[in-house]
Amino acid sequence: MVNDLYVLMITAGVVSLLFKLMKQPVVLGYIVAGVLVGPNLLGENIVNHENVEAWSNIGVLFVLFCIGLEFRLKNLFESGKTAFVGVFTIVVGMLLLGYGVGRVTGLDNMNAMFLAAMLCMSSTTIVMKAIDEAGWSKERFVKGATSILILEDIIAVVLMVLLSNLATSGNFDAIVMLKTVGVLALTLVVWFVVGILVIPTIIRKARPYLNDETLIIISLGLCMGMVLTAEEAGFSSALGAFIMGMVLAETLESHRIEKLMTPLKNVFAAIFFVSVGMMINPSSLVTYWPAILLVAAVVIFGMITFGTLGCWLGGETLKDSMQTGFSFVQIGEFSFIIATLGNQLGVIAPSIYPVIVAASVLTTFLTPYIMKASVPCYNFLYKHAPVRLRDKIDSREQKVALAEQTAATATETNAPSKADKARHAVRHTFVIKRTVNLFIKNISEKDQLAEEK
Repeated sequence: MVNDLYVLMITAGVVSLLFKLMKQPVVLGYIVAGVLVGPNLLGENIVNHENVEAWSNIGVLFVLFCIGLEFRLKNLFESGKTAFVGVFTIVVGMLLLGYGVGRVTGLDNMNAMFLAAMLCMSSTTIVMKAIDEAGWSKERFVKGATSILILEDIIAVVLMVLLSNLATSGNFDAIVMLKTVGVLALTLVVWFVVGILVIPTIIRKARPYLNDETLIIISLGLCMGMVLTAEEAGFSSALGAFIMGMVLAETLESHRIEKLMTPLKNVFAAIFFVSVGMMINPSSLVTYWPAILLVAAVVIFGMITFGTLGCWLGGETLKDSMQTGFSFVQIGEFSFIIATLGNQLGVIAPSIYPVIVAASVLTTFLTPYIMKASVPCYNFLYKHAPVRLRDKIDSREQKVALAEQTAATATETNAPSKADKARHAVRHTFVIKRTVNLFIKNISEKDQLAEEK
C-alpha cells in the first residue's frame, strides 16, 4: 500500500509540474499520470487498483465536502433570479441535448441518461482557475457564474441519487422517480434546516476552545457522521458529505475549516483523478475519436447557447451572459464521478468512460481560449445586431447598473440583506437557542465540578 501511494504521488507530482509549466490545469496532469501508471499503457499493474479505488472513494467525499463548504446562502440570495433561471436552463437544455445525442448515436435509454447527466455539469475548479488566470476575478458576471456552478453541484448530487435508483430498479417509472425526488427533497430540507439550527450555534459557543486540530477533527467527524446517515437512509455517501459541507458553510468557522481541509482535499482529489486516468486505454482514444469530437462539440455548443440564454432570461446583461456561457464549456469533475458510478453499477457501455474523459481533457484545454473569445463575439454581435435588439441590450445594461448601484448604497448604510435576515431568523429560533444554551451551560457546570474535585 505504501509502495502504491509512493508511485501515485511521485508520478502525479512530476506530471502535474510539467502541466503547470505548460500553463495547463493540473487536473489534466493527474489524468495523464493515471494513464502512465495504469494497466493499459504498459500492459501490467504498477499499482494495486483496489487500493487506489479505496483512496479515490475517500477523495470523492472530501471533494464534495469542500464543495459544500463553498456554498453560501448569501451568494444565492444576492444572485437572485440569475442563478436559478440560469441553472434550470443549462441543466434542462443539456439533459435534453445529451439524451438526444445519445439516442441518435445508438445508445439505449440507460446509457443515454447517464451521458446526458455527464454533459450538463461544468467544472467549478477549472472555471474559477480560468477566470483568475484571465484577470476577470472582479468582473460582474463572476458572482452569478459562481452561484450557477454551486447549484449545478447540488443538482449533480441529486442526479447521482436518481441514477443510482434507476440503475438498481432497471426501469424508468415516472411515479417512482417523482416519489424519489420528493423524498430526497424533504430529506435534504430536514437535514439542512436541523443542521443550520443546531451545529453553527454549538460551534459558535465552543469557538474559544477550538484550535485548528480540534476543529478539523470535529469537522471530519461530522462529515463522516452525515455520510453514514445518508447511507442508512438509502442515499449515496457523497450526498451526506456535501450536505455537511453546506451546513458548516453557515458557521463562523467556515473559511477556517475550508483552509484546513484544502491540503487533504488536494491529496485525495489527486488520487481520484489518477484513478480516472488509470481506466483509460490509449488505444481506445484512436478508436473512439469521432465520438470524442462529437461530445466535445456538443458540450461547447450547448453550454455557450444555454448558458448565455439562461443568464439573459435571468436578468443579466448580454455581455455578462455570454462571458458566463463561454466559461462553462468544459466537462466537470462530477461527470467523472457519475461515469465512475455507472461503471460500478455496471450499467454503462465500456466506450462511454474513455470518451467522456478524453472529451473533458479536450474541452478543459480549450476553455481559456474560448473564454477570451466571449468579448470579441459580444462586440461583433452588438455591432451587427438590429437597432431594436441593440436598444434592448442597452436597456438591460442600464437596468443592471442601476440595481448594482442600489445594492452598493444599501451595503454602505449597513442595511441587512435578505440573506442576512433569513440566516438571522433560522439561527435565532427561540427554542433551539435556549436548548443549545442549556447544553453549553450543563457542559460548563460539569467541567467546573470536575475541576473542584
